[in-house]
Amino acid sequence: MGLLSDPNRRRALISLLTRLNAPICVVCYMAGVAWFMGLAFEPFTLRTYMSENAMGSTMVEERFPAGERALATGREFAAHKKKVGGMPVDWLLRTMQARGLEVFTQSFSRTLPFPDENKERYMVKGTNVYGILRAPRAPRTEALVLSAPCSPGDNNNQAVGLLLGLAHYFRNQIYWAKDIIFLVNEHDLIGMQAWLEGYHHTNTTGMDWSPLQGRGGSIQAALSLELSSDVITSLDVVLEGLNGQLPNLDLANLFYAFCQKIGVLCTIQGKLQRNDWDSVSGYSHAVQTMMLMVMKQASGRPWGDHGLFLRYHIEAATIKGINSFRQYKTDTTTIGRLLEGMYRKLNNLLERLHQSYFFYLMPSLSHFVSIGYYMPAFGLLAVILLLRALDLWVQLATPPPRGEDGVANIEQQSSPGVLSVLTPLVISHLTGVALYTLPIHFQEMAVEHFPVSETEAVVLTAIAVYTAGLALPHNTHRLLSDEGTEQGWKVLKLVAVLYLAVLLGCTALINFSLGFILALTLVPLAAFVTPHVPKFLSAFIMVILSPACTLLFSVFLYQELQEMPVSFQDGWVLYLSVISQGILDHSLYGSLVYPLVALLVYPCWLLFWNILFWK
Repeated sequence: MGLLSDPNRRRALISLLTRLNAPICVVCYMAGVAWFMGLAFEPFTLRTYMSENAMGSTMVEERFPAGERALATGREFAAHKKKVGGMPVDWLLRTMQARGLEVFTQSFSRTLPFPDENKERYMVKGTNVYGILRAPRAPRTEALVLSAPCSPGDNNNQAVGLLLGLAHYFRNQIYWAKDIIFLVNEHDLIGMQAWLEGYHHTNTTGMDWSPLQGRGGSIQAALSLELSSDVITSLDVVLEGLNGQLPNLDLANLFYAFCQKIGVLCTIQGKLQRNDWDSVSGYSHAVQTMMLMVMKQASGRPWGDHGLFLRYHIEAATIKGINSFRQYKTDTTTIGRLLEGMYRKLNNLLERLHQSYFFYLMPSLSHFVSIGYYMPAFGLLAVILLLRALDLWVQLATPPPRGEDGVANIEQQSSPGVLSVLTPLVISHLTGVALYTLPIHFQEMAVEHFPVSETEAVVLTAIAVYTAGLALPHNTHRLLSDEGTEQGWKVLKLVAVLYLAVLLGCTALINFSLGFILALTLVPLAAFVTPHVPKFLSAFIMVILSPACTLLFSVFLYQELQEMPVSFQDGWVLYLSVISQGILDHSLYGSLVYPLVALLVYPCWLLFWNILFWK
């Protein structure tokens, strides 16, 4: 405190920070990147452990015997699905009722804002079928959910068969203290969204659905099952949900514990765990796994049906069966026993999962990085913005140098008007509003005048508005004055830097991965852009570091991390598809990434673009 209370020492500290501002910023940026890359090194991570005492995996004996019968049920389900050309609702009703469940249906419909070309759908109508196994030993105030989506073609038939097999087996057990809901949802995430809204009596997306006639207790946890093969080589757990939400870490720990106990090969991000962490290849493998989780979380989209449960504070995950060329094989009976064990441990819970972490990264299933370990990496990047803001504040507070005649420079002395700073702010954000609203509203006009589909019209309109924004905001101050003053761009940059610091800080608290990726690209340009740098080279660098190009590079990086590299042409097609899916995810499920980028991140970037062309 003495350092800051003493005026002389405070002036010396400020002088040191301003004099060494650029070197300190460079060191902080390099330290932040190095810190983040070091998170995947196993000695720097924590080993996973079970925080809930009621979920010790050795306290349960799994006895599920009916794997072959479940596969036969799955084949029967596939035959009826093929016969009716969709969800065999009547057959599911009869089958669930025969297993002693209380069975109900829910119809729903949704018209998409524009056609989803990836799944070839526009007007969606479907039916969800669910059965409730009432708890025989409790007041039925709590529930667990096991779901399996009814996918088109031959996909996921085995998951529905196993779900029905588990329902039949669970019905004969007397130890259940929670209701268990067995749900078969149609049209994947859309059907799941309709069911969750109906269950919780909310309608946040404008979807039409019929009220649920049957309801269990408050849902404590949920698992979504995806199996498309009679035998599998490994089980992959998917954790990333809507807007980057993650389930409580104990749910992933429970899955890993039972895989270890039963002897099932388990993966995360589709990658096996390696023990040679001290080798270069082992560290590279952990980095790839962690980076895949970061990329998925930053996208803000739900990567499975479980992702929509998380917005209702329900801990959920998706378990996918993978059948690869590995010699290790696991049958359906073993998978059924794993799910039985997990549900028996969840059945023992006296309260919601809350004792373990909700914010974490996982370089492997046996190790995790907590929020206390990865936040310093972001903090080192964010402090650069505060240092630059301090430097600008000192420059603005310092009296201008006097000339030889003792008179201060007029250009340096004149203070900027409010409109010269407010105008770029308003126009930049109006451009963001146009980017957010025009693509969907102008799709019909674009289809009438150009030979494109509705989806292409939406994407191309978004790109056109984004590109037009590069020409609109810069030099707007010249509408009010003949030439921008030196003080003017400094005030605008001070506002923009503080704006970006608050924006990235709030984003990182909600979705660390998205905030960190944006900080990696936006912090360097925010720190060093001025009207006095070379225009052409600086403009090129700013475009490369813009949100649109960041998304393009992320598409190629994601494909590389998945070991499925693509050509530039295929990558461009994926890029356009990602844009359309981002807009759809916002309209259908409430993903916040698209409005965040359009209404806040892009206008903030335009402020720095305006500063570059100030004079």
